[in-house]
Amino acid sequence: MTENPLSKLLLLRDWLLADGATGTNLFNTGLESGDAPEFWNVDHPEKITALYKGSVDAGSDLFLTNTFGGNASRLKLHGGEARVHELNKAGAEIGREVADQSGRPIIVAGSVGPTGEIMAPMGSLTHEIAVEMFHEQAEGLKAGGADVLWVETISAIEEFRAAAEAFALADMPWCGTMSFDTAGRTMMGLTSKDMTKQVGKIDNAPVAFGANCGVGASDLLRTVIGFKKAGANIPVIAKGNAGIPKYHDGHIHYDGTPELMADYAVLARDCGATIIGGCCGTTPDHLRAMREALETRPRGETPSLDQITTALGGFSSESDGTDDKAPKRPARRGRRRG
Repeated sequence: MTENPLSKLLLLRDWLLADGATGTNLFNTGLESGDAPEFWNVDHPEKITALYKGSVDAGSDLFLTNTFGGNASRLKLHGGEARVHELNKAGAEIGREVADQSGRPIIVAGSVGPTGEIMAPMGSLTHEIAVEMFHEQAEGLKAGGADVLWVETISAIEEFRAAAEAFALADMPWCGTMSFDTAGRTMMGLTSKDMTKQVGKIDNAPVAFGANCGVGASDLLRTVIGFKKAGANIPVIAKGNAGIPKYHDGHIHYDGTPELMADYAVLARDCGATIIGGCCGTTPDHLRAMREALETRPRGETPSLDQITTALGGFSSESDGTDDKAPKRPARRGRRRG
């Protein structure tokens, strides 16, 4: 697919800088724990404008909308299940305005997070209902002017497939990332090799796929290497957290410095990622350092695992899951992207 804005930009560039965190940056501007950030698309549009503009001004070529929890299941927790179209459309409209005023090509990616429910047969969420929820959200983002849809922090391939089907119904290009946070696997047990294989079987293929969130940046890069080893033949996405979370003065802080994230960005590119950004804890200061590093440091060979850990810190587990030695843990509900 080459007719959509993201695919066109990917033909011109050998890497794109994505955005950073949504939750971290909104908490820094007054969002309270337990609040639905999506309501701010209507109640505080100036703060969402500032969120998007912060990424663009820092050098991002692509940013995600403030709609991660914008499906009916997640919004129901806040009494907002009837506002799916409204809130997603508003989030994308603000993004469209920021992108169009930037003076350079900027991709508005409509963020779609997990439903927060477990899909059948392990849980009660059927494929049909999941498709319906994702489709409703997709239509709102499309109406608001999103260039591409971006499903993220997914752990089950069944939910990934439901999103792909919904995006086909909306006639929208899409990207997708999973979170590998359980000794190299997603919470539902998928490895990087599994995901690469399954993505290749999806009829409505994504423009790009990859990993976001998870544990630390080192683990995420090991996953990216896993995608490439498994034969990934479409652009790979890397959106790692800015270090490791630390609890301090009643809040979660991430210990990754801009300098560390600059090293991460270059290593991600050298590991084979094409779309590189940050997840939890990543601020515009991190993004500026990442952009400068990507522009000024020469491309290198694929780094060894030792080179990754020397630069970014150790892995959270000895295995990345592809050797079948990694333990699996029980599934839990999806969480909000930080």
